[in-house]
Amino acid sequence: MTTQQSEEPCDSATQKLKRQMALVTGANSGIGKGIALAMGKAGANVVVNYVRHEDAANEVVEDIKKSGSKAFACHADVSQEDQVQEMFKRMISEFGTIDILVNNAGLQQDASFEEMTLDQWNLVINVNLTGQFLCAREAVREFKRRGLREEISSAAGKIICISSVHEVIPWAGHVNYAASKGGVMLMMQSIAQEVAPFRIRVNSICPGAIRTPINTDAWNTPQAYSGLMKLIPYGRIGEVDDIGRMATWLASDDSDYITGTSIFIDGGMTLYPGFATGG
Repeated sequence: MTTQQSEEPCDSATQKLKRQMALVTGANSGIGKGIALAMGKAGANVVVNYVRHEDAANEVVEDIKKSGSKAFACHADVSQEDQVQEMFKRMISEFGTIDILVNNAGLQQDASFEEMTLDQWNLVINVNLTGQFLCAREAVREFKRRGLREEISSAAGKIICISSVHEVIPWAGHVNYAASKGGVMLMMQSIAQEVAPFRIRVNSICPGAIRTPINTDAWNTPQAYSGLMKLIPYGRIGEVDDIGRMATWLASDDSDYITGTSIFIDGGMTLYPGFATGG
């Protein structure tokens, strides 16, 4: 008999992803960590991808195991085709297959447009956009090879792309980042259109301001937080748990009829609050 290690009861209502295999890229910190932990708690076995900070990735793995799910850390730079393919080979070797891909790995290299170097442009596009393409392609290949397992899920596979409010909001000083996320939007929709007949669902989550280490300067002082709230009608910063809960739901059969959709989790940032008083 397996000993349940979770501190909370794990019934069918909370184990929405039971017996499913998930890969979360960039899962050693921030949003990716929150998603990996939430999916593990929901019953999925999770591959925790990372490119730096192995110790942090291993800590996420141990936290997932405490919830009763299996997990392991896997180093791979998602912008490198050979490393992505090796990561999927290892996952399939250890877990047998993949049911859920969360394309989360991403970064920023900010500069004014005229000062932005080609290296800065290429790095962001290669990780944020090409990386999602490479991982999604490997996932779709496995989904099609394996086919539908109705006892596991209503879908043959689920891909969740982590995009941003900046797939629709222009962002001066961050042209490479906004371009990468705009690309993610149409890539996601085009893949979804192509693979839907195979019962593969592809969607995006588009966070606004989320409290993570990468954007500490935007929220770590009262002055900074007050300035940020001018952009958020709902009046609070987002937390990684907000994204984790949505990702878990979007990967579950509760959302089975949703594909090709961008879901914004932004406290109303995309409502353009400056226009509430006439702009």
